[in-house]
Amino acid sequence: MQIWVDADACPKVIKDILFRAADRLQIQVTLVANKLLRVPPSRHIRAIQVAAGFDVADREIVALAQEGDLVITADVPLAADLVAKGVHALNPRGEYYTADNIAQHLSMRNFMEELRAGGVETGGPEPFSAGDSHLFARQLDRHLARHGSK
Repeated sequence: MQIWVDADACPKVIKDILFRAADRLQIQVTLVANKLLRVPPSRHIRAIQVAAGFDVADREIVALAQEGDLVITADVPLAADLVAKGVHALNPRGEYYTADNIAQHLSMRNFMEELRAGGVETGGPEPFSAGDSHLFARQLDRHLARHGSK
């Protein structure tokens, strides 16, 4: 199992949690972004810089992630592609995207996008909180306990 990170918009606190887990459990963590990222020196952590452009990083993650891997992303269409491929997807707020809930997430995302396109101000997501990072850390620990050694 490997962990992939849709890193362009991933909060720093989440990256730090992943870096500690990578070294502690000796699991490969790869950040994918269209900008240069600094990562701590570790044989378990690396960053891939892709070309700039819409969904370039997403397409790279879908191409590289394999069934059973874990991807950290808040991008719902990316998560849908990953779930269809048998890849685990977890958002930085600690919520899993699954075959059972991905259609609902896509519908809500599309609905909100239509509202914004129609001029309705939707306000965006709540600010990222310490509670979000704690929930993410718990979910990551549970996932790695179940799937980490495979």
